[in-house]
Amino acid sequence: MPDGVWFHVVLTFHGNWLPGDPRGFRTRKHRDHIEGDYKNPPEPGTYDALFQLSKENLDQEPVFLAMEQRILLGKAMLQRFEELGGLVESIAVANSHVHMLARYPLDCYRVWTGLVKKHAWFVLKAQGHTAKLWGKRGKELQIRNQNHFENTRRYIADHEKEGAWVWVRS
Repeated sequence: MPDGVWFHVVLTFHGNWLPGDPRGFRTRKHRDHIEGDYKNPPEPGTYDALFQLSKENLDQEPVFLAMEQRILLGKAMLQRFEELGGLVESIAVANSHVHMLARYPLDCYRVWTGLVKKHAWFVLKAQGHTAKLWGKRGKELQIRNQNHFENTRRYIADHEKEGAWVWVRS
């Protein structure tokens, strides 16, 4: 694994992972204990009222991107990240979220992620996308070791099977 601080970055599009989601969810900073997660979802119906309220409170429909938008977004993110001086190992842009394995300077990963998201939004906006694009916050998981790096790289590449646009450094 090359030197640097590697992160698995997960970003969702607006309205795609809401409180009460039947696939499982987490409250900010885990303030409330929520049973289940995406691998072991909560019992059906447990959080239906919260999920319904979350959907009603959305100010627009959830964002899902067509393949041509995914390609445009992924290439824009890759370009901007590398312009900042980072290194992207792999990126997958699905219809509702993005995964990226990238090397950051440790002290600025959130700032860089914000700059990359902003640039990608402006690229999509220039093509006519007018709705909000990004969900609040993202998730940056620091890569612990070579095995974690390889597993993350493979996990991201496997999103191609689900219809995501995928780019992997060769």
